[in-house]
Amino acid sequence: MTTEGADRRDEPSPGVYRIDPEASAVRFTTRAMFGLFPVRGTFAIDHGEIAIAETDADRNSEVDAVIRAASFESGIAKRDHHVRSADYLDAAAHPEIRFSGRGARRGAGGATVHGELTVLGVTRPVVLTLGAMAVDGARLTVGATAVVDRYAFGMTKAKGMTGRHVNIDLEVVAVR
Repeated sequence: MTTEGADRRDEPSPGVYRIDPEASAVRFTTRAMFGLFPVRGTFAIDHGEIAIAETDADRNSEVDAVIRAASFESGIAKRDHHVRSADYLDAAAHPEIRFSGRGARRGAGGATVHGELTVLGVTRPVVLTLGAMAVDGARLTVGATAVVDRYAFGMTKAKGMTGRHVNIDLEVVAVR
């Protein structure tokens, strides 16, 4: 439903949109115990921004976001503490998980943003597959998914007992 006079567009206006951590969500799923049991949880975005370029926005726009490693939550306190420990995320020594991407690529399968993810001080490429996007005035909401291979970041503890691949589901709200 569109309200008369509301500033609604299909594409965001150029400018810098600051990510609203309270309105944004990072959810993950993986498998444990040799793939038998699903594990679900969340991380909290600490801060970030989406910069929509004036010209050639698909190629020149940028996104930077920081997640606090200590914000990992799966609903089981003992597991959460273990994952935050040096065995996995080492949140004390590496408090930030950072994503930095530039440009969007449109293809038959939809739009993607190629970037770099830094976990445990290790930086590897990652591709975000963009989903729904909504623009309402100065507010931008974007959905995205990614698959992260924890082994690529040196997290190889408990092979088989802990899933290798982590599916990430993002809903990011940013305000210009």
